[in-house]
Amino acid sequence: MTVSLDTTGKASFDDIYERPDPRDYYRRMSELDYRIPELAKPTFQKLIEDWRTDTGAAPTVLDIGCSYGVIAALLRLDTTVEYLSEHYRDGDTATHIARDRELLATRDLLPDVRFIGMDIAAPALEYATAAGLLHDYVHADLESGEATPAQRELLASADLVVSTGCVGYVTERTLLQVARASGQRLPRMAHFVLRMFSFEPMARQLADLGYRIERVPGTFPQRRFASEAERDQVLKSLHAKGIDPTGCEADGWLHAELFLCVPDEPARA
Repeated sequence: MTVSLDTTGKASFDDIYERPDPRDYYRRMSELDYRIPELAKPTFQKLIEDWRTDTGAAPTVLDIGCSYGVIAALLRLDTTVEYLSEHYRDGDTATHIARDRELLATRDLLPDVRFIGMDIAAPALEYATAAGLLHDYVHADLESGEATPAQRELLASADLVVSTGCVGYVTERTLLQVARASGQRLPRMAHFVLRMFSFEPMARQLADLGYRIERVPGTFPQRRFASEAERDQVLKSLHAKGIDPTGCEADGWLHAELFLCVPDEPARA
């Protein structure tokens, strides 16, 4: 498998986000032992339950960089990346959509939770919505422009904002637009951030808005390196930042840290 590097030094998978369904996405991720969404599941499940406890209502969850609705699929169907890789292996796009809708009709564990996706890949968003994994989506690049009024309205409905790998491609320009969308309240956030990227600039700006930022101890393996070139480039980037890769990236895996961003203001009832 030949994989080029993007401007961040990571392997580029841009091609697989432009397909009409997720079969190639899950096949590629399965080959690389992609596991960060599954490791993130307990955190996101707890955030959802905490919101229910605090407000007596089900939340609206916004997944930034959602691609084909991966987090929604794993949470709603309580499944794994490996299962989904097999699930999408055969059949055409229409068949995949029908299968997803059937699964959701029979085993959706979060029928009252609303899932919104945000991504720059239109085909991935369109598939996830057609399949019922996402209830709505925002197709936008907020790094290069402002959200439209309709997009801000959708973003403002989010109670919980999550991500598992978009930080580094998105910066405080995106996160601040999401956080400020309501103009009245701040959503709770949980971001899994690769160690090669610094969350500090975003943390400072979010703190200025009224967030308390907590880095959860430990790291979370995201996936294996896609190539020696990617490994070498990531290790070079970590060393330049003074980050020791021993026991993490030096063992052949990208690793992420978890940042919880909790607003000081009370949750919306």
